[in-house]
Amino acid sequence: MIVFTTPPHHYKERGIFTQDYITIALPKGKLFGLSTELLKKVGWTAEGLHEKSRKLVITNDAEKLKFIITKTADVPTYVEYGAADIGIIGKDVILESEKDVYELLDLGFGKCHLMMAVPKDKKRPRLEDYSHTRVATKFPHIAEKFFVERGMQMEYIKLNGSIELGPIVGLSESIVDIVETGTTLRENNLEEIVHIMDATARLIANRVSYRLKFDRINNLVNELEKFL
Repeated sequence: MIVFTTPPHHYKERGIFTQDYITIALPKGKLFGLSTELLKKVGWTAEGLHEKSRKLVITNDAEKLKFIITKTADVPTYVEYGAADIGIIGKDVILESEKDVYELLDLGFGKCHLMMAVPKDKKRPRLEDYSHTRVATKFPHIAEKFFVERGMQMEYIKLNGSIELGPIVGLSESIVDIVETGTTLRENNLEEIVHIMDATARLIANRVSYRLKFDRINNLVNELEKFL
């Protein structure tokens, strides 16, 4: 547990000790609409709160709320450093980012899973047969932990989009990526061979904010649980 007798300067600068407002980091993309709809049910919303807003921070002064709309991968960073008190983000992003945040609640939506896939015509008999090959992924930390636990050495190639392209053009022998329906895998002649982990959206909090703004954040958790 973090214990401060005097607030550190970097938290002061980012406004984490401004007690009046709660700042929420929301991810662009598929989780944004689901997140805002859920928060709206408990009265946590603001005028103009939509993904395509040109405003970087959207405020509800009456309810003392501030919303940050940011790239998915950045949500844990904003929360860890106190630029946001809380955030909503997928479990996969939390694990990959390795940020020091407090996970408060499994929100249940945005369900998907992380898996390893290979070209159908290049499947090998055993998982271990892929050792010492290249794997393309957005999740090198999660992938490395998975393979190391199985005694496998791999070469990790970090990509930010179109992971399926890796094996097609010869960049890698396999991929580790998030899957929802599997349609993209099938369309690119790839087959899932290993299920790595399930992931859903989570409510996370800055550890200091959670202590100093406990009442409001805990009330939010209790209200959200009624709708889950």
